[in-house]
This record gives sequence, C-alpha cells and structure tokens, in this order.
Amino acid sequence: MKIACRTLNYIVAAAVLLAAANGASAQAARSTPEPPPRMSRPGEPPDPIVSMEEEMRAKSAIKYAQREYRENIDRAHELADLGSQLGASFKKNQQFDRADWKKLDRLEKLAKAIRNAAGGSNTETDSDKHPASLTVNVEELLTVVDSLAKRVEKTPRHVVSAAVIDEANVLLELIRFVRELSPKA
Repeated sequence: MKIACRTLNYIVAAAVLLAAANGASAQAARSTPEPPPRMSRPGEPPDPIVSMEEEMRAKSAIKYAQREYRENIDRAHELADLGSQLGASFKKNQQFDRADWKKLDRLEKLAKAIRNAAGGSNTETDSDKHPASLTVNVEELLTVVDSLAKRVEKTPRHVVSAAVIDEANVLLELIRFVRELSPKA
C-alpha cells in the first residue's frame, strides 16, 4: 500500500509538472520574424511601401535637424540677452549680486550647449594669461558673448564650426576668470 501511494504521488507530481511546462510554453510569445525589406532589382519599380518608409525617415531626420538648429539659435539669443543684462548690472554696481551669479551660471550652461551643438568637446583649457582686473575680464566676456551669438546665427546648420567652438571655450574660460576675481555675493 505504501509503495502504491508513493508511486501515485510521483505520477501526480509528474503530471502537474508536465501540465505546468505545457502551459508555460503555450503562453510564451512566439515572435514571427519580419520579412526582410524587398530590394528592387534593376529595371523593377521600387516597392512603394519601402520607399514611403524611407521617405518618412528622411523627413523625420530633417525635422529633427531643423529643430536642433532652431534650439541652438534660441540659445544664442538667450546668451546675448543674458550678456547685456550682466553688462548693465556690472556697469551699475561694479560687482555681481546673487541674481547675476545665477545669470552667469546660465550663461555657462548655454555656452557649453552651443559648443556641444557645434561639435566641440568638454575639454577645458587652463590659461594663466588673463588680466587681473575684474572690469577688463567682464568687458572681454561681454565682447565674446556678442561675437559668439552673432557667429552662431551666421553658421549654417550643416557646418561644424571651429570658430564657434573656440569662442565658446574662450567664453567658458572668461566665466571662470570672472568667478575667481569677483567677490561672492
């Protein structure tokens, strides 16, 4: 009797495991491989579905590039606006207040974004050849801000501009100098 019960238990356990395995395999998603895109042979008309997909991808890529370019132009406009605000504030107070420090931080972020959009990298240059005067550094910073904004606007979207990258790097260096020379508000 014990042997028969034990055998029956083994059979029931095996049946449960078999049913569970069968159910799991039935629930597994079976992916049907997509057929490769049909390539047209020379002399055959192109497949209209494939050509429509390619055209949609190309249009999407063009729209993306135009949007990126427009965003970069908007960054340049914001950069110029912040530069003029910082210049007016500095002429008035001969130092930066807390709001100006935030604008200087935003100016740095915009310069980095413009440099990256132009194809530049995050390498920072160390230069010790800067004037020790805060006023001279701020004036030079404002000049570079205006020049960079104008250069970005004039640069076509398909061009990797070394001049934009260089000016953005100079601007970032000047921001660092201004931070070092001015008292923290």
